[in-house]
Amino acid sequence: MDQDLSKQKTLPDLTSDRSIMIDCPTQIGPYKIESLFSKGGMSYLYLAIHPKTKKPLIVKILSPKFIKNKEVTDRFLKEARIIGLSHHPNIIRLYGEGIWEKGLYIAMEFVQGISLRQFIQQRSFSIKKALEIILQVSYALCHLHTHGVIHRDLKPENILITENGEIKVIDFGIAQLLEEKNEIKKRKKKQTIGTPSYMSPEQKEDPFTISFTSDIYSLGIITYELVIGQISHGVIHFSLIPKNLRPILKKALDPDPKKRYQDIVDFITEISSFLKNYREKQEEEDLDSVIASLKESSLSLFSFPSFSSLQLEIKTSFEESFSLTGIYLDMFKFSENAFALFLAEPKNAGIKTLFQTAQLKGMMKMILPENAKFTSIQPEKVITKINHFLSINTEFFQYHFLYILMYPETNQIFFSMDRDYTFFHIPQEGTKITSLSTPNMVLGKNENSTFSQTSINWNIHDKLLITTKQTNEHLKKLLQTSPKKIEELLFYPPSHLIEKILQITTEDIDKISSSRLNGVICIERKH
Repeated sequence: MDQDLSKQKTLPDLTSDRSIMIDCPTQIGPYKIESLFSKGGMSYLYLAIHPKTKKPLIVKILSPKFIKNKEVTDRFLKEARIIGLSHHPNIIRLYGEGIWEKGLYIAMEFVQGISLRQFIQQRSFSIKKALEIILQVSYALCHLHTHGVIHRDLKPENILITENGEIKVIDFGIAQLLEEKNEIKKRKKKQTIGTPSYMSPEQKEDPFTISFTSDIYSLGIITYELVIGQISHGVIHFSLIPKNLRPILKKALDPDPKKRYQDIVDFITEISSFLKNYREKQEEEDLDSVIASLKESSLSLFSFPSFSSLQLEIKTSFEESFSLTGIYLDMFKFSENAFALFLAEPKNAGIKTLFQTAQLKGMMKMILPENAKFTSIQPEKVITKINHFLSINTEFFQYHFLYILMYPETNQIFFSMDRDYTFFHIPQEGTKITSLSTPNMVLGKNENSTFSQTSINWNIHDKLLITTKQTNEHLKKLLQTSPKKIEELLFYPPSHLIEKILQITTEDIDKISSSRLNGVICIERKH
């Protein structure tokens, strides 16, 4: 899909590629061209001057290579038709469209501002301001729906906020007229059209059988993101928004379109009512509620899940303190009688890490299903996938990580971690402890990073000692300075071993950063 306008800055780039500038036309239709604004895969955008008002505008032309593609030209002309139907202060304005010597063009309003996505990433809104912005978007949707238009790709990138705070909805490249729905369904093959994080379940299933409620679902996601001040990537935690707002968002985001708001007017009415009754004191009360929810969310991320196996004995011990670490710890069991442990710690601590780590947790659950093949759960493959996800989403923090794949059938474990991490292997006789590591980069630093994995033998009654990064650093120092202090603990069973390790590594608690968490996990192979 041609999404170039929504992805570009709204200020002209007068230093664009010189080779492109040479071919820049001087006139398109009645509009004098000033410079190339941007170039997309299917179109060019030019900064132009309106002949009457002398104000800047954007002229969009279809790339010459698509002129003979009927499907593309039809969509280009339909975009102009849909914008032309809309005369609303919160919708980008159409000035004209037609044919010029090299094809088709659309002349549109030039909006000076930034996308709502950029705004969310740069700063947070108060709840009142966030909902005032949502109301402006809702008014635009109301106007579109009244004219039978379904936007189909409503997202923060397609909403611009001007210098004076006004909202403009843009990019109607895949918008659909309700009257066309049955006709399109007959001739189109099923395909994904839109942006997955903002798409309703029915749009993901079949993009040509949607209705106005699908736009309302997308608006619900955007509302959630504005209120929490964070891009969600489709992961919703209702506990992080004010209690009185939750029923509204839950209804807007109901998976069943029949239970959703059927008319955007009803959504506008309830948001307006919420704002009317919203008090500054209530915002403080909501903050207390959110802090409690954050504590609960943080605990759920690093609290080890309930797990039982005849082949493994797993014990954990963490400090009984709350901090916004965003640490994620999880255990996976696979049908091929394999087990995996994943530990990730963001390099930064704070509220944002909780949201991001929750999304990381969701992705791990997705790529490591119980029926996954053994070849697909190898550390090298799993970590490469996660790194790609974190790297392309530039707002994500970087993560220290550890991934251990245990395979009793072959008496082996396979592992991969960043170079600052170490875990420990204690043989069945319990006479020594071996530090294990791999020379990898942290997750999310570079999309093109390559990751290595290593394997060792893993016998019955061998133990694996895994710690959070802060405990790890203290344990490595103790192994260097007081090895006997650690070695005398190696005969302890897992439950006693982890308590002793945690105790001796946190004795100098005053020297430990409060933004980090101390924790120990011990896994003993039983059979």
